[in-house]
Amino acid sequence: MTGQPILVEVVRNGFVESVHHGCLVVTAPDGSVQFSAGDVTSPFFPRSANKPLQGVGMLRAGLGYDGADLALGCASHSGETGHVERVAAMLSGAGLDPSALACPAELPIGEDARHAADEPRQITMNCSGKHAAMLATCVANGWPTEGYQLPDHPLQVQLAKTVEELTGETIAAVGVDGCSAPLFAFSPIGLARSFGRLAQAEPGSDERRVADAMRGHPWLVAGTGREDTRLMQAVPGLLSKSGAEGVLAFTLGDGTACAIKIADGNKRGCAPLAMAVLARLGIAAPEELADLVNPPVLGGGQPVGELRVSWSAP
Repeated sequence: MTGQPILVEVVRNGFVESVHHGCLVVTAPDGSVQFSAGDVTSPFFPRSANKPLQGVGMLRAGLGYDGADLALGCASHSGETGHVERVAAMLSGAGLDPSALACPAELPIGEDARHAADEPRQITMNCSGKHAAMLATCVANGWPTEGYQLPDHPLQVQLAKTVEELTGETIAAVGVDGCSAPLFAFSPIGLARSFGRLAQAEPGSDERRVADAMRGHPWLVAGTGREDTRLMQAVPGLLSKSGAEGVLAFTLGDGTACAIKIADGNKRGCAPLAMAVLARLGIAAPEELADLVNPPVLGGGQPVGELRVSWSAP
């Protein structure tokens, strides 16, 4: 991530206070690069933007989910009541309970849910839906549920193969994600292309099932007020999935796709960049997303500046 260009400036009272370096790439439906900024060929960890690809891998391994459960299996949910109840139902349907989850106990990431929580729990961790889906996939195949999060488990081997196929790249490195599951490194171009493939896949295919589930249940993918949810609700056909450390990937319905990585890991630069890319693609910001175009910088609780996209598309 070193040497990346400045993409976003933080302006306070007319003074540039901070800058965010990073890279972004937009790929056409055929996978060719339409435009880019920075190094988009070197591998990086896409964090939870991996989840839709992992969802495809689970379907290929026999997971029987569709609709809401599949969306939650690809989610970074806020830990709101509806999220947690549905994860519990997913586990129960596989004959399991929350003790089977290998993700760490955490407080919800949704502000209201976090304030209402008594203590950190595994089921309120934002990746618990993905872990419930992983466990259900193991049960469907007769694989052991113990150690399902380890890289050499049959489930994770299958998911790695799927990620390589969808990105068109060999996995450059394997890490441990914040939720304890394997994390696969590949390039921003590979991430964008994989999202484009999900959007334009044939109806009924595993790729399209994931795309349709997430677009059909945007609240389950993230939660109240979250950017992924808002983007999918406001822009017809758009599929969006963010990741920790300043990652965001999205695709339009025709397979035109974008991957963004903020070098310093601060996610606040992702939304204005996404809106700038959409504008470059001819999609005007819906009124309900106007606050994402130049998010305000506050002073004394009042707007005194804004986040300003300094990147200019060719």
